[in-house]
Amino acid sequence: MAQKILAGRCADPTLSGDVVSVKVDQIVLARQPLRAIAEAREAGLKKTSAEVAIVYDPLAVTSTAARARSDEMHAAASEVLAHGVVIGRPGVGFPAPVHLERFASPARLCVTDEPRLAGVGGIGMLTLVVSPGMLGQALAHGSILVRPPRSVQVLLSGRTRPFVCARDVALELVRRGLGEAVSRIEAQHHAPVVIEFAGPSARLLSVSERAVLAGLAPQLGAAGALFVSDERTEVFLRDQRRSKAHRALVPDAGAPCDEVLNVDLGAVDPLYMDETGAVRSVREIVGKPVTQVLLGGDSGATLRDLFAAAALLKSKRVPARVEFLVAVPSRQMLEVLAASGALTDLIATGARLVEPDGRVMSGELYPPAPAGLSARTHDLEPGVTAPKNVAVASAETLAFAVATGEMGDPRSFKWPVRVTIPRALPTDDVLVVRDRKGAIDAGKKAASLSSPTPTPWKGSQTLEIVDGPSLLANGKADATESGLAVVCSTLDEVRELAARAADIAPNVRAILAPFIPSGAVSLFSGVGIAALRFDAAGAKGLKGQRTVALPAPGQWAEGEPTVVTFGSPKDKAAEATKVPLTWLALGPERAWASAGTSRSTRAGETGAGARARG
Repeated sequence: MAQKILAGRCADPTLSGDVVSVKVDQIVLARQPLRAIAEAREAGLKKTSAEVAIVYDPLAVTSTAARARSDEMHAAASEVLAHGVVIGRPGVGFPAPVHLERFASPARLCVTDEPRLAGVGGIGMLTLVVSPGMLGQALAHGSILVRPPRSVQVLLSGRTRPFVCARDVALELVRRGLGEAVSRIEAQHHAPVVIEFAGPSARLLSVSERAVLAGLAPQLGAAGALFVSDERTEVFLRDQRRSKAHRALVPDAGAPCDEVLNVDLGAVDPLYMDETGAVRSVREIVGKPVTQVLLGGDSGATLRDLFAAAALLKSKRVPARVEFLVAVPSRQMLEVLAASGALTDLIATGARLVEPDGRVMSGELYPPAPAGLSARTHDLEPGVTAPKNVAVASAETLAFAVATGEMGDPRSFKWPVRVTIPRALPTDDVLVVRDRKGAIDAGKKAASLSSPTPTPWKGSQTLEIVDGPSLLANGKADATESGLAVVCSTLDEVRELAARAADIAPNVRAILAPFIPSGAVSLFSGVGIAALRFDAAGAKGLKGQRTVALPAPGQWAEGEPTVVTFGSPKDKAAEATKVPLTWLALGPERAWASAGTSRSTRAGETGAGARARG
């Protein structure tokens, strides 16, 4: 299905070449929207031609530290709107669920700087994370360069049992090794992997439940996820008063895929994920006290789940030692819960309403307590926030934790609840700004948007090695003049750096890891960071090293290991160590990393870039 979407937007329907140029339908900006707008202006943006281009302001809770960014966003609002870009104001909700409800459309291609937007694949829209330079190209010219993806198919069969919901199915996929399949195909084909959900039971899931499963993609190292677009999708869009946006999307009969995973929904039990990322049955954690429960967030809890939790907790009271927080994913869900009385039931239980601020996802707001367990329906973003004594579970499992003060099997409730979701949904986008009127205060100086000056990589360079991303949070990225090479040992560390790629460049010049997803390779390359892979033998050679001497870009063989010299300047007597590294960038991605930016793609693209367009 991913190939069908891209083939319909590419001049070469066969998607031949390592990198191809494709037309973009939607653009979503949430992490660094003003930088992407500045990049677009550098590329000649007047008014974007995209079907939808929207900026979400994720800072709903304004602190002294966040005031500068809020003021900058407000000052730039008039200019952003003038380019045809819509603005989602603070309080509208988390970007993924809001975009799913109000803008996402099946069989379209969306590019973004927000990895957590992968959940909109539940409606059948392919979402790819790209660099600020590529976002600027998409805004200005309507197209970007991407690697053609590979596919892993998940076939769903059977029916879920009572007290088992979409979050449990998502955790079952993690337990079944879907992430290992993704990394194996990535390593074999050097191409991004898209998870495609199909099978007879895929049609039984609501679009919101599909979004929970699609939201797994970043956690597994996949570039995105897609569900079929069928009659359930059409009903969802009709309820959102967007029926004209519907298009059918199903895999072709006999279409090739690289791997197939069969999942029987009837065999899935209530599960939870611990702080190490291991998925276990909730029976293994029965009786463990909780100190915090956070229901909601941008993934893991649908409107049906919130209704179920409210019904299970009706007439109950939260224990004194438990902090019960509810972060309703979108303003639409908040209105529906309020109108039905379910919100009143949650508040009567002792819930505190949390504004939909992006820092809830990272743990910067309402972090887990140092002592005790925090149970949440959403997974925390990879990062250095500590401690992380977190259990990720379904809304019904969390309802049991609120009712009893400890983790347990939700099947201990006497009877499962029957939930009816209202069909009449509020669709008034009161916090979505589409015109320039009132966008800027009188007398307030408009923001000056400018893209940062890239740092090119022309010759050989010697970089200081940093083990893991944690030191970057303590100012290490600004403490050296030679540049940094960050060694990552896990996918979560790579994901953390990918989410901060635009911030850490140009101080960080290289990322070294045993596995870097192709989407992250493109993202790193777009901001001038080299993505380098080492094998198990190389990992041993890296221990204790303090510097790495990278050859000039032209000395790296494409797709083949290059022997690189590592050293320890503190020990003059020590001999230099030779370790083979593979530069994972392909074609024009190498030119981006060398130039320090991807913004000049159209003006200066030659050789591999021209070949990529086919």
